[in-house]
This record gives sequence, structure tokens and C-alpha cells, in this order.
Amino acid sequence: MNRRDFLRRSAAVGAGGLVLSNQAMEVRVGSRRPNIVFILADDFGWRDVSYDVGYGHSGSSYYETPNIDKLAAAGMRFTDAYAACPVCSPTRASIMTGKHPARIHLTDWINGHNRPDAKLTIPDWTHYMRLEEVTIAEALKAAGYTTGHVGKWHLGDDPVYWPENQGFDVNKGGWKAGSPGGSGGYFVPYGNPRLQDGPPGEYLTDRLGVEAAGFIEQNKDRPFFLYMAHYAVHTPLMAKKDIIDKYKAKPSTPEHNNATYAAMIQSMDEAVGRIMDKLEELKIADDTIVFFMSDNGGLLGKTSNAPLRGGKAQAYEGGIREPMIIKWPGVVKPGSLCSEPVISTDFYPTILEMVSLPAKPKQHIDGVSLVPLLRQKGSLNRDAIYWHYPHYHPLNPYGPFGAIRKGRWKLIEYYEDMNVELYNLEDDLGEQNDLAQVQPARRDELRDLLRAWRQSVNAQMPSPNPNYTG
Repeated sequence: MNRRDFLRRSAAVGAGGLVLSNQAMEVRVGSRRPNIVFILADDFGWRDVSYDVGYGHSGSSYYETPNIDKLAAAGMRFTDAYAACPVCSPTRASIMTGKHPARIHLTDWINGHNRPDAKLTIPDWTHYMRLEEVTIAEALKAAGYTTGHVGKWHLGDDPVYWPENQGFDVNKGGWKAGSPGGSGGYFVPYGNPRLQDGPPGEYLTDRLGVEAAGFIEQNKDRPFFLYMAHYAVHTPLMAKKDIIDKYKAKPSTPEHNNATYAAMIQSMDEAVGRIMDKLEELKIADDTIVFFMSDNGGLLGKTSNAPLRGGKAQAYEGGIREPMIIKWPGVVKPGSLCSEPVISTDFYPTILEMVSLPAKPKQHIDGVSLVPLLRQKGSLNRDAIYWHYPHYHPLNPYGPFGAIRKGRWKLIEYYEDMNVELYNLEDDLGEQNDLAQVQPARRDELRDLLRAWRQSVNAQMPSPNPNYTG
């Protein structure tokens, strides 16, 4: 047994994990656990779908997402679903580990930004997902699942941290890059060591859909976990000409008017459709649970998250609130709606409970199973959810921050001056009316909770920059 395998096995046992024998696997697979398909979009905003997003707001009338809409109609839509971070890598780590990015010190996209002239010096954070973490893929693989990763990984530059070393049997396209890195961008040549180039003119999003469908086809007779993590709709904005032309000819809206971005969304939606069609074709749709989520808010300047304020990299709702759907045949009522706040750390314990595996409370310590919500039999009884982003980002003019949401109330604390803002999201979804001075008791309560939480997870804080001159 090599060191990585030893660390993983030790971590699994230490986290209350269950390593099944081959015989136990065969017995359990004989009764067939459900398949899991997890679809993660990149930089896909709350209003980038065309279905009704809730709170009296329709989706986009410019973008077209018929396959995602169909998935929503067959499952449960979450109106208050959050990414654990307003940028990609930390949210992806939270899904894989069930831990908050602040706890594992992976708090920015890899490799992040640095501003040596800023007021604060960012902490010495971790630029990869540690192998000691027992990923959801490893937990499912130990229970007999075949595991496949298709698309973006972005959880470490060194290949030792890539999907094949984090519990995935198959890796198509996952490596260090956070966006298409080849000379062709979204078109061949991809320049991706984990994805062979296709024929000239092939489009990456299409190809990933084909790879995902192929994985399903190859594993249709055994339980599988497919993590379909799109590069789309991350920049560079590149799409197929015929689809761009379609949107150029279509009436736009003040919020949504970028034809290339709309075309990228359509191709991503078509890839979702390819997966769903393959499940139907193989007659395993009723045996498959499907998740859909985005890793952070939409990129301002390319799309609009209105009525939400802000976008990617920011503490406001536009940076962290995501479209989210769960389809669980035979359990989730089709077309149902949930407005209880949930966050990306919740997926790990949810999946374990869905497939009748024991919880790993020391591993997914920051997640809560969503099964009561999915069964519509109670609430989560969670006190609050939190964010911690001790970094600077060109898309965030406000600087490093922390945030907490407790019920209808949300508080943001900016670390440069420790100034706080307080919003009542029930009355002010767009965060336009700062109540920090009007509601001092509420402000102080949430600020104290946020600071106590940071201490409890050993969150790294930025420090005064001795080279800052103002």
C-alpha cells in the first residue's frame, strides 16, 4: 500500500468511514443502489436559466435552457441554494469534502490573486485539495460504485491532486486548469492532457456531453457516480457560430444580451439533455438521482444576476446564490419548490443518506443532509450558514470579507475596516437597504456568531500589510 492509499484509508477510518469487503459490495450491488449524476456548471448565475427561479422572478427570456427546465419540472428546485464560496475551486472542494473552504484553508481559486500593495496581506492558504480528505467519490467507490469525472477539476496544479488520485476511476478532462487552456480554447486543440483532441471544429462542451453519455453507457449495469463538471460558461466566451447567429437574431433584454454567452448556455443545456436522454434510452432514469448546481454566481459584464446584487467573487447574493435542482425518482415530488437555505457542503451527507450509506460526520462536518427537505418531511433546523473569503479579486471592489445568513437576515463583514452591512433578504432580495445602524441588536448578534464560527473552523484571516502606504 502506497502512502496516498494509506492516508486515505486512515482518514476513512478516522472519519467513521466504512470500507466494505468485496463480498459486502457484491451483496449490496445485488440490490442495486441508485446511480448518482452530479452536474456542475461554471460561473452560471441564478437567473441564467429560463425556468421560474422563485420569489416572483421568472428566469431569462433570452437564454434557453429547455433540458434544465425539464429536469426542474421532474425534481425539486431550490430558490435559496448557495455556493460555499463566490469563486470556483473552494466551492468544488466543499462538494468533494463536505467541509467548508475555511476549514480546509482552500479559500480561493487556484492559484488566486495577490495584491502586494493592498491594505491587507492574504493568508498562506492551501492551493490544493489534500489527499487526506475522503472525497465523496472515494466514499462511493468504497461501497462498490464506479466513479467518473468529466470536465473541470481545478483542485491542484500537481497531477497527484487530480481526479484519478481522489477517488475517480475515470477522468476525462480534469486537470489543473480552471478554463479551457489550449490554443483553441473551447475548440480543438484543447491543450488538455486528460482529454484527447477530437476532429477539427469539435466544441468542448459537446465533447464533454459525449464523454458523460459514454461513461453512463459503459456502466449501465452497475451503480455509478458521474461528476459532470462543465467548463462552461466560464470565459473565454466562445461558442458555435450557428448558435451565436441564432441569438443575434433574437430579441434580447437589458439584463441578458450577449449572444455568445447565450450560445454557450445552449450548448451546456444540450449536454445536460444528452445525459438525460441516455438515461432514458438505457431505461435507468428511474434508478438515477440527478443533481444540478453552479459553483458561483454569474460573471458581471457577461450576464446579469438581477434582481440579485453583485456577481462572481462578491459577498452579495449575485455572487453566491445558485440555481439548484435535485431529481430523485420515486421520492422527490416533480415540480416541487424549496426555499430553505442550503449550501454546497450539504451534498456529501445528502448523497450518503440517499444511497443508504452510513454518515461520515467527521468528514462532512459542515454539511447537513437535505433528505428531510427532499421528502418534504421537516426542515434542517440549522442555525446559520457562513462564508469566508480572505482574498482580493479584480471582480470584487469591496475587498476580503466574511458573511452569515441566519433565517431572513444576512450580515457581511469587510475585513479591511471590519465594517458590517445587514440586510433583510425577505424584504430586500437585492440588498439595497443596509440596516446595520437601524438594527444594532441583530447586527451584533450576527457579527458575534460569524466571528465565533471563524474561530471554530480555524479560519485564516488576512493581516495588516506593512508595505501598505494608503
